[in-house]
Amino acid sequence: MRFTAAFGAFFAIFALVVTGPAQALERTEVPARYQWDLKDLYVDDAAWVAGKQELVQSLPAVGAWQGKLGESAASLREGMAAWELASRRADRLYAYAFQLYSQDTRVARSMQMQQEMLQVYNQFQSKVAFMRPEILAIGREKIDAFLAAEPRLRQYRMYFDDILRAAPHTLSPAEEQVFTRMSSLGATGSTVQSVFRSADMPFPEITLSSGEKVRLDAAGYDKYRASSNKVDRDAAFKAFWTRYNEFTRTYAATLNAAVEASVAHRDVRRFPTTLDASLFDYNIPRSVYTQLLADVNANLPTLHRYLKLRQKIMGLPQLGYEDLYAPIVQQVDLEWTPEQAMALTLDSFAPLGKDYVAVLRRGYADRWVDFMPNTGKSPGAFSNTVYGVHPYQLTNFNGAWNDVSTLAHESGHSMHSYLSNAKQPYATANYSLFVAEVASTLNENLLFHHALDQTKDDRTRLFLLASYLDSMRTTLFRQTLFAEFEMKMHEAVERGEALTGESLNRMYLELLRRYYGHDQGVMKVDELYAAEWAYIPHFYRPFYVYQYATSMIGGMQLADGMIGKAAVRSGKATASRAAYLRLMEAGSSKYPIELLQDAGVDMTTSGPFNAAMREMNAIMDEIERIYAQGTVR
Repeated sequence: MRFTAAFGAFFAIFALVVTGPAQALERTEVPARYQWDLKDLYVDDAAWVAGKQELVQSLPAVGAWQGKLGESAASLREGMAAWELASRRADRLYAYAFQLYSQDTRVARSMQMQQEMLQVYNQFQSKVAFMRPEILAIGREKIDAFLAAEPRLRQYRMYFDDILRAAPHTLSPAEEQVFTRMSSLGATGSTVQSVFRSADMPFPEITLSSGEKVRLDAAGYDKYRASSNKVDRDAAFKAFWTRYNEFTRTYAATLNAAVEASVAHRDVRRFPTTLDASLFDYNIPRSVYTQLLADVNANLPTLHRYLKLRQKIMGLPQLGYEDLYAPIVQQVDLEWTPEQAMALTLDSFAPLGKDYVAVLRRGYADRWVDFMPNTGKSPGAFSNTVYGVHPYQLTNFNGAWNDVSTLAHESGHSMHSYLSNAKQPYATANYSLFVAEVASTLNENLLFHHALDQTKDDRTRLFLLASYLDSMRTTLFRQTLFAEFEMKMHEAVERGEALTGESLNRMYLELLRRYYGHDQGVMKVDELYAAEWAYIPHFYRPFYVYQYATSMIGGMQLADGMIGKAAVRSGKATASRAAYLRLMEAGSSKYPIELLQDAGVDMTTSGPFNAAMREMNAIMDEIERIYAQGTVR
């Protein structure tokens, strides 16, 4: 993700993970070795306050370049240097406040620090608002001449190119100012949805087969939909989606507002469709999106094979949508300490080379990772980095396999940032989401294959195979279903139709039943589940989720080039590793499609997806082989 103002290289990447119940430890009870060390950002809060004051005092120096950028190559270089200095300071300040707040959200001072930085950020935005229209006014021909005359300007080539290629979609300076002020209104739908879902929605309660009464908020639903007791998970599904269906009018209104804002953005920026407008920032061809939809729909028989396999192993006479999250096999009796998880991930990443492993080993030892759950800590996991410092990770580690996989995932992000920052100047050190998840999913793939190679017990092998297979189902098929739903609802609004609870339910149910083979008898999808669209917050960020699927596809192909038997036998594994590491070091020095093509992955074709399907079918072959032996039931 590239930004044109502050926070350019503060890049927090959040994992779509749900961790187990956190132990009620206070942060002071968590050993220091399991806490990140923020002193590499600022030694204490007083140093942060001093840094913020220094940034505020430097802002007039940035604004002083207004009207001067086009005078000469030297003026442009000095103006960009002033922007970069202020932007890097802002990145670092916000990262410290953000991480301090994340480690214990109950601390009012941390929240206040974040809010203070947002105010400073707005001041910064105001000071640099002149840069984009001035660079546009300079024009490509003169910018190219400046780049030729001043080598130190060349680090900003992609920054300039992003602005200049947007010329047909850019308004006058006065119009841009109005549009910027009004664009914040586009987040209203998302804000209302978030507040209603988190604070005001009356979640149902159910009584479990054990007699225990539980509340089905988001966390409760996530927990009980995965119950191995079919009666309990059926009850959870019925109660949860019955309640959501009561509020589809409200959720439809918020989603319609978000899509209307997307259509307004399309119109103001003069794009043919909302999809084209959303893909423009990363310069992604429309064909990549449509190719993914076509590939997934062409391979629905592979998904249906998985569903039939799940039904057989679970021993169900009929597979229902409510059975998708229950474990195929019971959780194996395995648990890892943070030290064991670090050792396992480091061993798994051996195909990436000794230097890669050594850097990550040092990062683990130097407390780049905040491991353990504590009261008030942000849920889930993320990785972020600040240029000139090093990456940080937050996890909520409870010792399960999912926690080890999350550590591998976030370590992929962290090492991507480390390598990019080491090789790229500030302006191109960041990278787009389109390639960001390649690093994380590749590391998960390496972890899976390494753990599988080390495991001889059939039950454990079946657990690992089933876990990875289900991640492929949720990422490649479920996220693409979401992507197809996004396109359908945006097209409806572009045709002048309003989104209602009824129309969205109808649209979503058609996709659910087609993807999961309802009409073919593969899996029963009750009409009640049509309201699932209302539960997905990603729809308020247009055309976003497809990148999880494309990233997993790319990561799997790159991993296979390093550890696949054919690659190892032919000696191509070393070349594949070198190509991958060049991708990690490239940041945003090229657009993401080009970067992946340079690494040997062409997302404009069906090749990468077909390779992913071959692996998915190979995993199912292995599961069926183990199951046929009769050693695991």
